[in-house]
Amino acid sequence: MNFEHLIAINDPGNPLVMQLTRRQLWLGLLHRVDNPLLFLPGLADFTMLERQADSALRELDFGAARIRDRVTLTEEQAIRFDIEPSAEQPGGSLTIRIEEPNDGHLFLRFSYVTGLAIEAGSEEAAYIEYVKSAYHQSDLDCVRIIRTLAAEGTCQ
Repeated sequence: MNFEHLIAINDPGNPLVMQLTRRQLWLGLLHRVDNPLLFLPGLADFTMLERQADSALRELDFGAARIRDRVTLTEEQAIRFDIEPSAEQPGGSLTIRIEEPNDGHLFLRFSYVTGLAIEAGSEEAAYIEYVKSAYHQSDLDCVRIIRTLAAEGTCQ
């Protein structure tokens, strides 16, 4: 399954929405790498196995499941999470890209690639729609958390 969507970060026409800079948004995304407990519901613990300026290797503990992912960072542009396949997990990836079509108009593009396959009309089709909805809600929560961190001064 491939799934992609955009979330608007800044709305210059809406003074009620806190405007974020590209740097604040990037630092918030780095928090997702370095402290996934804030961003991933159900995550019990994690171990940072390797961390460099442009990458990380993590082990995520969801209790019943342990997932390893490799994170690739492109400074103030994109973060890619590659989940290593295992006996329980087919693997997949999530790329979060910062887009700025005009000055100050920031968006995050979330692109998912998973091992989930569907046939038209199959029972899995309904499951896929549920997964897409869950991913979208998780991404909205990610933006909400980044906004909170920025408001607290953590992403400066």
